[in-house]
Amino acid sequence: MLRYAVLGNPIAHSLSPLIHAHFAQQLRIDLSYERILVKGPFKAAADDFFAHGGRGCNVTLPCKLEACAYAHKLSAAAAAAGAVNTLKQEADGTVSGFNTDGPGLMLDLKRLQFPLQQARVLIIGAGGAVKGILLPLLQEQPAAVTVVNRTLSRAQALAQQHPGKVQARSFAELNAQSGLQFDLIINGSASSIQGTLPDVKPEILAAAQAAYDLMYTKAGTTIFTEHCRASGVQQTADGIGMLISQAALSFEIWQGVRPDIAETITYLTSVLKAQ
Repeated sequence: MLRYAVLGNPIAHSLSPLIHAHFAQQLRIDLSYERILVKGPFKAAADDFFAHGGRGCNVTLPCKLEACAYAHKLSAAAAAAGAVNTLKQEADGTVSGFNTDGPGLMLDLKRLQFPLQQARVLIIGAGGAVKGILLPLLQEQPAAVTVVNRTLSRAQALAQQHPGKVQARSFAELNAQSGLQFDLIINGSASSIQGTLPDVKPEILAAAQAAYDLMYTKAGTTIFTEHCRASGVQQTADGIGMLISQAALSFEIWQGVRPDIAETITYLTSVLKAQ
């Protein structure tokens, strides 16, 4: 049986085994997928996994940077993000690193028919999650991308990695401008986990066509998406589709075939609501 896993700390909450078991059932592939708690150095846990028959693994917090250093070679998305969420053992024994988070988000935005090409995009937050989605987003040729963050220097650091393509703003600068309009607003901050709202003035939200939160809940909405909907945004979504899409891209890297994402979204949503 093919052995796969997700490595991180904490790990008990991970939905990855459920998702990948459904993928395997869909495609009639015999594999096992487990959670592995990383208690010490990531390298030791990964070495042990691959030494005992591991073929590939997903990597979650806080190990994505260590996984990037662990890989012998990186995909373009992983190199741009400086983080790895998928490792694959190649036929020659080397390990390749990938980042499917950003491409997974793009798949979900297209599934939802949210504006992308020639869209004016506002991204809230400047942490690792946002760093991982910037290159895939820019490859979709938006008209403009603005990153707003409480600490301006972090947004500026991301903008400097994509000169001329990304603008950096503090919340004060953003809110001080009049007549700003964005087609798509992406919340890449941890505000929804903390139960708070990002400091974006209501007029900016009200003018948006679509809003997406990278976080997800069992209910399918977050405090951010609910606030956007109440502000008049017509299209809103949480990150459950991104979670499943990035997992499907990992599965495709390992197996050479992409599972049915929409079917798995329906399945997982029903499971979560039943809990």
